[in-house]
Amino acid sequence: MHKIWSSFFLFSLLVGSALAQNDQDTTRILNEIVIKGYAYNRPADEVPAAVAVVNQKDFERFNNTSFLPAVNTIPGVRMEERSPGSYRFSIRGSLLRSPFGVRNVKVYWNGLPFTDGGGNTYLNLLDFSSVGNMEIIKGPGGSLYGAGTGGVVLLQSPTLKTNQLQFSSVFGSYGLQRYHLSGETHSKKTDIRFHYAHQQSDGYREQTAMRRDGISGDLTFRLSNQHTLAATLFYTNLFYETPGGLNKAQYDANPRQARPASPVTRGAVEQQATVTNKTGYIGFIDDYQWNDAWSTQTGIYGSLTSFENPTIRNYESRDEQNFGLRTQTQYVFEKTVKGKFTFGGEYQYFNSPITVYGNSYGVIDTVQTDDKLKSSVLLFFVQAELDLTNNFFITVGASANFLKYNFTTLYPAPTINQKRNFDPVLSPRLALLKKFNRFSVYASVSQGFSPPSLAEVRPSAGSYNNDLKSERGLNFEAGLRGNLLQRQLQFDIAVYDFRLDETIVIQRTADGAEFFVNAGKTAQRGLEASLSWSPDLSSEVISSFSLWSSYTYNHYRFKDYENDGNNFSGKRLTGVAPTIVLWGADISFKKFYANITANYTEALPLNDANTQYASDYFLLSGRIGYKTVFGKNLGFEVFAGIDNALDKRYSLGNDLNAIGGRYYNTAAPRNIFGGIKITPSFNRKD
Repeated sequence: MHKIWSSFFLFSLLVGSALAQNDQDTTRILNEIVIKGYAYNRPADEVPAAVAVVNQKDFERFNNTSFLPAVNTIPGVRMEERSPGSYRFSIRGSLLRSPFGVRNVKVYWNGLPFTDGGGNTYLNLLDFSSVGNMEIIKGPGGSLYGAGTGGVVLLQSPTLKTNQLQFSSVFGSYGLQRYHLSGETHSKKTDIRFHYAHQQSDGYREQTAMRRDGISGDLTFRLSNQHTLAATLFYTNLFYETPGGLNKAQYDANPRQARPASPVTRGAVEQQATVTNKTGYIGFIDDYQWNDAWSTQTGIYGSLTSFENPTIRNYESRDEQNFGLRTQTQYVFEKTVKGKFTFGGEYQYFNSPITVYGNSYGVIDTVQTDDKLKSSVLLFFVQAELDLTNNFFITVGASANFLKYNFTTLYPAPTINQKRNFDPVLSPRLALLKKFNRFSVYASVSQGFSPPSLAEVRPSAGSYNNDLKSERGLNFEAGLRGNLLQRQLQFDIAVYDFRLDETIVIQRTADGAEFFVNAGKTAQRGLEASLSWSPDLSSEVISSFSLWSSYTYNHYRFKDYENDGNNFSGKRLTGVAPTIVLWGADISFKKFYANITANYTEALPLNDANTQYASDYFLLSGRIGYKTVFGKNLGFEVFAGIDNALDKRYSLGNDLNAIGGRYYNTAAPRNIFGGIKITPSFNRKD
């Protein structure tokens, strides 16, 4: 059935693009979406890149506790939850390197690096309400953002520009609870916003409880008409249990169980396998408009992390210090040729002492290893945008990247210091766009690189791998986006051919510890498409209605990949579903609304040999709500919903290449949720 839907979907897109030239309506709905990625600050129909925007309205179609369901509506993007609080995030197959967390994707928070200098990103530190907008750049973004062949994610705090308080709560199956309180006030000179949230869950499986408390704040001071100073900060205390993967027999017999004990290892419950992450982050951003042509934005930030991770094998404790800055200057010109020139740099320093102990039923035992890891990353970038005649737009950019790792073994003796200076990397990008009346066509070629993260050169297997090489990739891409039927039908299609050398893949030892190797080359070709229809209704009952769909096709293959005498060339890329299709419907009445979402994900290979597959699944979810305003300034909303309405059994966040076939992390079956939101607003007198 999904193939029929997919064919119909693609046919609709092709027909729509052919008809678009006949639509003479001059209103431009696409102009309402301004893309900030690649420093464009342009409407979407003038951006020659595969960029998707997820806003607060998109997030709130689901249960108001996680970014995951909204992110997964974007073609080419996949977010997984191994257990509550344990997330993985990938763009175009970058999941291959992530046993957990986010790697090979560069993430920014309010314009500052959120990915640390060691290449890791703790996306699970951020509460649902702390993000108001998310831009996702697909493919290598090295020309402006440095390392990461997977892509770039730009996160922004909510910016409502109203004087208000907000309280909300959510309750759901398996002990789900969330409480949120925020407030903001705005004046001519200042914007102030604070946020607190508590979330907890017992989880569906054994050993999957989680608890997170987070506070955050955003302050903006307008020092003059040309000068703005902003601060952003948060502190999060996150705890979650890790159940471990199950083999097929265990998954079929009792999908709720945590990884049981074996003749040679204890189980996840016995060892009290958990993660505790306490992180504070603060950043300052200075924005100065020198004149009509020149502007400079400079930011500086720092973070401290205390990380504790008792596992089945051992007990890891580490402290992380991260510091960095980013500066960007723009020159806008409009004389003989209109355009913009952007240049700047970024520096990150990362320091992390790591001590690994034995784990005796969740209690620290004797020291096994004591190490120190340091890294420094330096990036310079430059980009030129030109608006040519006949609605042609061209972008040329490049960055120079310098990376250094320092690894010191303190225990066991003797002390050994190893340094790694990676070769400087140049990452260029060239893009061209032609804008027509109702649609735009673009093409681009870009080169990216992704060095091994510190967690990959020093993985849980314990030994330091100083020979692991950086991934390098070349991406060819073309796209078509636009609208027709007087803006009621909108479409976005992208095709790409990404050729990656020295691909980093995960492997596991006999006792389950992960390590990483270079897998030669991969060929990653794909098609991503989205379509939405929002008819112009003149009804007194229905205020808005829309149907939408997204389609992802991944033709990913290993090339020239041999490991331990096995040749995997020609095999499908591990952990990547060939086809993913989503459909959705949204309808709003005067005070009531309803959202429905369906998700089909094809079976995906669990090991490099492609001998084991996770089964395909079809998910259905929905939400209904009532929203109104009492008086003039008291907003009120109540909602309820259901996830996995068809009660399907499936595995999400699979452990790839797991020893003993322990691939499966069971997702929750049918579950329900409900919530309330109260928003009093007020007028401020300055």
